[in-house]
Amino acid sequence: MTGPRPADAARRFYVRTYGCQMNEHDSERIAGLLAADGMEPTDDLESADVVVLNTCCIRENADNKLYGHLGRLKALKADRPGMQIAVGGCLAQKDRELIVERAGHVDVVFGTHNLQHAASLLERARLEGPVVEILEEHAAYPSALPARSTGPSAHGRHSAWVTIQVGCDNSCTFCIVPIVRGPEISRRLGDIVREVEDLAADGVREITVLGQNVNSYGRDLGAGQYRPQFADLLRALDAVDGIERIRFTSPHPKDLRPETIAAMAECRSVCEHLHLPLQSGSDRTLARMHRGYTAERYLRRLADARAAIPDLAVTTDLIVGFPGETDADFERTLEVVDIAGYDAAYTFVFSPRPGTPAADMTDDFVSPEVAQERMARLVEVVERHALEKHAARVGGMERLLVEGPSKKDPDVWSGRTRQNKLVHFSPGTEPVRVGDAVDVRITRAAPHWLRGDLHAVEPAPRTARIRIPVTAAPA
Repeated sequence: MTGPRPADAARRFYVRTYGCQMNEHDSERIAGLLAADGMEPTDDLESADVVVLNTCCIRENADNKLYGHLGRLKALKADRPGMQIAVGGCLAQKDRELIVERAGHVDVVFGTHNLQHAASLLERARLEGPVVEILEEHAAYPSALPARSTGPSAHGRHSAWVTIQVGCDNSCTFCIVPIVRGPEISRRLGDIVREVEDLAADGVREITVLGQNVNSYGRDLGAGQYRPQFADLLRALDAVDGIERIRFTSPHPKDLRPETIAAMAECRSVCEHLHLPLQSGSDRTLARMHRGYTAERYLRRLADARAAIPDLAVTTDLIVGFPGETDADFERTLEVVDIAGYDAAYTFVFSPRPGTPAADMTDDFVSPEVAQERMARLVEVVERHALEKHAARVGGMERLLVEGPSKKDPDVWSGRTRQNKLVHFSPGTEPVRVGDAVDVRITRAAPHWLRGDLHAVEPAPRTARIRIPVTAAPA
C-alpha cells in the first residue's frame, strides 16, 4: 500500500480491460475522459481512487473473471472507503441488474452506449450514491471523445487503434455483439481522417482501423446518391502524411467488395494482411450460423484478393462444434481450410452465449469430447499451412515495426511485418527502441513466429505524447 497523499492531490484512476481490441480502445477513451476531468492515471491498483473494469461477454467465463476481480476489490474498498468502482462494457450492458445484485459495493454501472458519460456518472455517484445508467442505443457516434491515450500493449506511441463504427447489423446466431453494442453506426469520414492526422502529428506510424464489420462502413451515412464506402475511407487514410501502415479488423466475407480489394492493392500504406473469418467450411453450418455466404463464395473472394495483392497473408476465425455440426460438416471445414491455406487461424470450440439463438440449440450441442477431437485435427491442418508459409520466408529480409523486448528474455525483441508476422530478433549492441523500423533477415520458422538477424535500424520519429496506463485483463 502507498502512503497517504495530500488532501488536494488529484484523484488517481486505474482501468482494467477484458476482451477484444474494441474494448481496449473503449478503455483508452474512458481513460482520456477521466484524465480530461482532472484525474491522474496509475498502473498501481492499490493506490487508485477510481477503478474501472471494462467488461466483455464474448469470451468464455467472462462473468466469472469479473466477479472474481470484484470480490478482491471489495476487501480493498473496505480499507479505503473513498474508493470508487465502476463496471462498464458489454457485460454491464447485458447484466446490469445481476452486477448490482452480486456486487453491491460497485458505485457505477454503465453500458457500451454511454461510455462518454463515465466521468459524470462517477461524480454523480460521489454525491448521490450508486448509479446504474444503461442506454439501449447510441444517440450518435461519440466522435469527440479523447482517443490518444494508449496502454502497455503492442500499441505504443508508434501505433494506435481508430474506431470507425460501433454496433453490428448482422444476425450471426452465435454472436452477442448486436445485443450489447446495438445497431451499426458509422463515424463521418472527415472525423476519422482528422483523428488520424492528429495521431500522425504525434508520431504514430501505424493505425489499426476497428469495426464489427468494417466492410459495411458508410452504408448508414450520406444522403442522395453518395455514401462513403470502406474503400473510400482506406484511400483517404492512405493520403495522410506520416502514416506508414494501415491495418483493419474485422471484415465480413459477405461484404468484401471488389472496391475494397482494389484499394488494398493500390494504397501504399494498407498492409498486405487480410483477416477474413470463415467460421465453418460447411454450407449447412454456415446457414445455421446466418453467415450469409457459402464456402464457394468465400473461396472465390479470397482468390480475388490474393490475385490482386502480392504477398498477401490471410488469417481467419474458425468455430468447432457448432450445434448440429456433423462429421461430414467438419470434414468439409477441413477441406476448405486446406484449400484456403491460411497463414494463421484463431480456433474456438463453440461456447454458448446466453441471449443468442445458438445458445437455445441445446438439443444439437456437440459433446465436448467430439469437439476437442475435431479441434486437434483442425489445428494440425492450420499449423501445417502456417509452417509452410513461414518456411518460405527463411532467407528473406523483412521490415518490422518494433514492439519491444520479450517478457521472458529481455535480450530478445519482437516486431511485426506488414503481413502481421511476429518476428523475434536480438538487437545486440544496436540501440533499438519501440516504434523503430528494423530490417531483419529471417533464419528460422515456426507456425506462430519467425526468428531473424538484425541488419539495419531506422529510428522512429521522436515526439512527446502523454501516455495513460490502461491494464488489459487476461483473455
